[in-house]
Amino acid sequence: MSDDSAHAIDPVADPAAAVGSTAVYFDGTSNRRRVVTLVFKDGLEIYEQGVPLAIWPYDTVRRVDAPLELLRLSSQSAPSLARLEVREPATKTQVIARCRRMDDTAPGRGIGAIIGWSLAAALSIVLMVLFGVPLAADRLAPLIPASFERRLGDVAESQVKVVFDGKVCDSPQGQAAFVKLMNTLRGAAGLDLSDASAVLSSSTANAFALPGGKAFLLKGLLEKANDADEIAGVMAHELGHLAHRDTTRQMISTSGTSFLIGLLFGDITGSSVLIFAGRTVVNASYSREAEYDADTFSIDVMHRLGRSPKKMGELLFRITGKEGGTGISFLANHPFTEDRLARMTKEDRPVSGPPLLSPQEWTALKAICASTVKN
Repeated sequence: MSDDSAHAIDPVADPAAAVGSTAVYFDGTSNRRRVVTLVFKDGLEIYEQGVPLAIWPYDTVRRVDAPLELLRLSSQSAPSLARLEVREPATKTQVIARCRRMDDTAPGRGIGAIIGWSLAAALSIVLMVLFGVPLAADRLAPLIPASFERRLGDVAESQVKVVFDGKVCDSPQGQAAFVKLMNTLRGAAGLDLSDASAVLSSSTANAFALPGGKAFLLKGLLEKANDADEIAGVMAHELGHLAHRDTTRQMISTSGTSFLIGLLFGDITGSSVLIFAGRTVVNASYSREAEYDADTFSIDVMHRLGRSPKKMGELLFRITGKEGGTGISFLANHPFTEDRLARMTKEDRPVSGPPLLSPQEWTALKAICASTVKN
């Protein structure tokens, strides 16, 4: 007689021990499906054709997620993937009656553990947002092709025009003056002269640039300026963000995984990226280092043109006053205005270049939003 035969039971000879139904058993080491008989003694005994396969102590048996009609079980004393599946109602009743700890929470899955893991997950997300995504943005921004960056700028532009009701100031004389001013600045900065610029009819004192090269001035800031050099300094600052690719870097950082997935698949027109694109350019929040570098860029451009970099600082200080004043959106998260004015005053030199705009051109630029059309 074999060893297996010696340990086998005979359900007919021992009717008190055997349950008159079958279950399905997976031993956790293979994918073999075994039809087994259950015996309830000191523990839950599992037999296949009378041959013992396993004994699960009742207090180790736990319920595993399963469809309503199926009772799926595991045992803490068995391999982690071992499973027992019971469908017969009578068998389910006996299992539930004996395995009183079946619904106990598995070790390490209590409320405290769940809270701990939840906090750890939240912390990892915060760390990723604060450090991981900005680091990825710093590494990715210089590698993005110009064509892709222009597409990204087009997406952002559509959002900007929605935010500002799509109104572009279109006075022909004013637009000609603004194009002349921007081309002069771009030429001095060594940037592409073909990139478009526009004035938007908005009362917000703001200016911003988009990935790909477009730059926008808002009417609210233009109205507060006394001369072309003040506006030139601000727009040169925005061109500095373009030259350093700060706008692209900030958009990657703000939109996070949505942008990275779009970059991977060449699709930057998804709804998440659209929302973040608009938010980023309207409420741009560059680092202080990026703002300092953009100011340096503006100062250098104004020096090359023989014009005063101090004018920009005077405009900003006039708008905000000391210590950042009321927090105009253009100045949000920038260095303190008085510090910028002091720096630009220190960098000031006697004017040695021609005016950037004639008196007539400056007047035309100031009146550029006298009539607007919807784009």
